[in-house]
Amino acid sequence: MGEVKKTSDENSSSARLLLWSVTETANTSVKPPLRTNFLRSRIARLAFGALLLLVSVWLLAVLMLVAVRWIDPPTTAVHVQRRLQALIHNTPYRERYKFIPLAQVSPDLQHAVIAAEDTRFYQHHGFDWQQIQIAAQEDLEGERTRGASTITQQLVKNLFYGTGRSFLRKGAEATLVPVAEYVLGKRRILELYLNVVEWGPGVYGAESACLYYDKIPARSVRREQAARLAAILPAPLKRRPERMNSYSAIILRRMDQMGW
Repeated sequence: MGEVKKTSDENSSSARLLLWSVTETANTSVKPPLRTNFLRSRIARLAFGALLLLVSVWLLAVLMLVAVRWIDPPTTAVHVQRRLQALIHNTPYRERYKFIPLAQVSPDLQHAVIAAEDTRFYQHHGFDWQQIQIAAQEDLEGERTRGASTITQQLVKNLFYGTGRSFLRKGAEATLVPVAEYVLGKRRILELYLNVVEWGPGVYGAESACLYYDKIPARSVRREQAARLAAILPAPLKRRPERMNSYSAIILRRMDQMGW
């Protein structure tokens, strides 16, 4: 009788041990999926938050583009960038920036800038695919001699992104270019660009550039002066109009070819 009871107790103990072992094994197998699900949920929330932030910033930029359809921008990302750089490096900085209507900019200067920066400005809708193809081919051949950015692209970059370069910035810029074309129109795009573009250290816009380099207002700039001013736009911190004989001659020939 005692042996039967002992055997029964041993069997009961073995059963409990087996049940505990199975339970522990089950609990152990459940924990990793729970942790994995938690991490996935956390990552999904972070990704959604980042996407929401990007969309919010993009919508803010769109609203700003709508605003500058009628309101002249008091500053731009490039202006802010240069002020911060001067502050960080503790260098003197004086900003020259005066916004004027397009009618007060000499037609010769308008034409020279278009001839220098974006010859198909009035033909494309924000992106010059022909020029992009040429630039891509030159990149493949290692003979890149020109950029492919249009005046609209450069305006968006000036207003919102500064002079930094990255694929992320390019992507964000690309989404705003069609909006700028649709909301602003060619005349306002050209007016904004001529007024906000960097033309030298602390020199922004056509009026400030003409007064700084030639001591005359933008409406009085002649053809040759306009070509020299347009010639410095690709590298305004390094170039000076009086040194631009070769490139200004090219710009003048382009103006002739375009009927200007």
